[in-house]
Amino acid sequence: MAVMTSLRDKTHIILYALLAAFLALIVFEWGMNFSGFSGKKGSAAGKVNGKEVPYARYEEIYKEFSENFRRSNPGADMSPETELGLQEQAWNVLVDQTLLEEQFEKYGISVQDSEIVASLDGDNPPMVIRQNFVDPATGTIDRARLDAARRDLKNKDMWLQIEDIVRRELKVSKLIRALQTMVHVSDRELDAVVKREYTRFSASFISVPLGFAGPDSKFPVKADEIQKYYDSHKELLKQPASRKADYVFFPLVPSAKDSSVVRTELEALRTEFGTTKNDSDYVKVQSDRPSGVNVQYSRADFSPAAGAVVFNSANAKPGSIIGPVADNGYYRLLKVSKVVTGEPVARASHILLQFNPASREDVAKVRERMVEIYRKLQSGESFEALAKQYSQDSGSAVKGGDIGWFGRKSVVPEFAEAVFSSRPGALTRPVQTKFGLHIIKVTGFDQNNLVCSEVVRLIRPSTETVESARRLATAFQMQAKDQGFDKSAISEKLPVAKTGEFGKHTPIAAVGFNDKINAFAFKAAEGDLSEVIETEKGFYVMRLTGKNDTGYRLLDDDLKKRITAELVREKKEAALEKQLASLSAKPGATLETIAAGNKAFSIVKADDIRWTDGYIPGYGIDRPLVEAISGMKSGLLSRPVKTTGGYALVRLDKRVLAGGVDMKEAKAGILPNLLRAKQEQFFAEYFASVRKSAAIEDLRP
Repeated sequence: MAVMTSLRDKTHIILYALLAAFLALIVFEWGMNFSGFSGKKGSAAGKVNGKEVPYARYEEIYKEFSENFRRSNPGADMSPETELGLQEQAWNVLVDQTLLEEQFEKYGISVQDSEIVASLDGDNPPMVIRQNFVDPATGTIDRARLDAARRDLKNKDMWLQIEDIVRRELKVSKLIRALQTMVHVSDRELDAVVKREYTRFSASFISVPLGFAGPDSKFPVKADEIQKYYDSHKELLKQPASRKADYVFFPLVPSAKDSSVVRTELEALRTEFGTTKNDSDYVKVQSDRPSGVNVQYSRADFSPAAGAVVFNSANAKPGSIIGPVADNGYYRLLKVSKVVTGEPVARASHILLQFNPASREDVAKVRERMVEIYRKLQSGESFEALAKQYSQDSGSAVKGGDIGWFGRKSVVPEFAEAVFSSRPGALTRPVQTKFGLHIIKVTGFDQNNLVCSEVVRLIRPSTETVESARRLATAFQMQAKDQGFDKSAISEKLPVAKTGEFGKHTPIAAVGFNDKINAFAFKAAEGDLSEVIETEKGFYVMRLTGKNDTGYRLLDDDLKKRITAELVREKKEAALEKQLASLSAKPGATLETIAAGNKAFSIVKADDIRWTDGYIPGYGIDRPLVEAISGMKSGLLSRPVKTTGGYALVRLDKRVLAGGVDMKEAKAGILPNLLRAKQEQFFAEYFASVRKSAAIEDLRP
């Protein structure tokens, strides 16, 4: 049973999901400062349903996220994009906390001090205690250590904070129990689910794709229809205030001189690194990746060019110092301690064609094109040339389809099976994955692994390179002020990019989070030109092209296209349903007579159809169709039923309950999972509704 199967072994997931707003940010360590940090004391970060949420609390949560990031990424710099992302997470946690507090008030939920003490002393203590006082040897709470920590006067202030966390956890548990009483499974519902779970269906049907209704041009959409659709779905298009801008970008790309400097620095370390006795301390001091000590590497851990140097037989031996080797924006200096045999890795190239799996027409069209490409390859045409011409994997197409080295687990199973069951030089027949259809050329296998310590240096732009890019951006900005943004971009042959819509605290497409760009965009008037905006990636000169403070997505050209496509689809569905309804309503109509009257129709017959996973043997997965089949009466021609890619006329031929099933036992096994599934759905919808209906004002600068 698909929905229930997905919930097995997730007994605590609902509780954890609700507790996330309180506990996910807590990485508890004795001695941590719980006092927050100074900020805009007395000011509000925002309002939730009219209630002010303190800025100090927002800063406190943000601090926890920041410290957790640094603990999880030792030695890593926190970029402005990362910082803004953490700020947004902190804001969402603060909003969720406030909304949950409202729910506690709504249901009259409170926790007495005696309940907190009882929970600490009980067999199932709160999460914050379980996380920090479990004896790893026994898996149980270390009561002696817990009691000692509670008695220690130095921890007094800290325990007040912990008790507050425990109080919230207990409140959430009570809220869950209150909401659980609203969800139940009736005997009739359970009986229906169990029967469908263990029933196998035999059916015949004619599946008709949406394209049978005719081309899109046959279903014109008028402007007033688009407006009507927009108005009737406006509540689904709520959004915070947003902005749009055009920009010219001057990237910070290290020069050949910058690269040479880093290479020279690492070359100077070769002898010293080779003779040092303490690799761990040396790497911590010298490397941009302080964790690179005694790491086992395969070719998949390098670019193809770098891997070819590292795994060259002359280099790949214990005691060797390899490099500096250029690899994806870094130079790597490796000290080999061992050569071992590891899991095999492969190198391959592919040609990818994508398709819509819900459209049998699209699938058939792509398969036909792939067969044509395969024939060209068999006749001797260049794989690299055909990949550049046809492949829809833009990242590898420019490299003739080459995707480099990879392990079995780093690609989807179907792709891995095709590659790792082949031999070097083999050309596979078309392989289908969730990404589309692939023709794969296997170019190599390797099992050699090196255990190394390494000093890694990022190739950064020098001050000279940064200043050069800054001068170019400044010159363009001054010219754009005088001559206009578009005219200047054309005269300087600079590409103009568009941000698309972005909010005050949301990432910008192809840019990411950037507070400087946001500050310009939300203060400027439409048409204003920015100063040169400096970021880690480079310099931006922007022109604000749109402002939307309505609270809803504007009916722009892009949205009009999407609505038009949706309306065309709805019209085609209605037309196809009407066509098929007319055919099925004719006196004496059967699947056989309908198929005989139209050469484009064919009857699919299938046995052992399973409601559990929506699978139809010999046809594929089509959940809407199987759902319809499971509710039909045997022997009758159905009216048109909706399928994944169109409509179908169906006849249920037989339904058989699987043999040897103890219905009482089956019901007992399914009931808890069905109840959990309903509870999870109810909780998700309930809290989504709470957040959607909340009046949330973001007052952060």
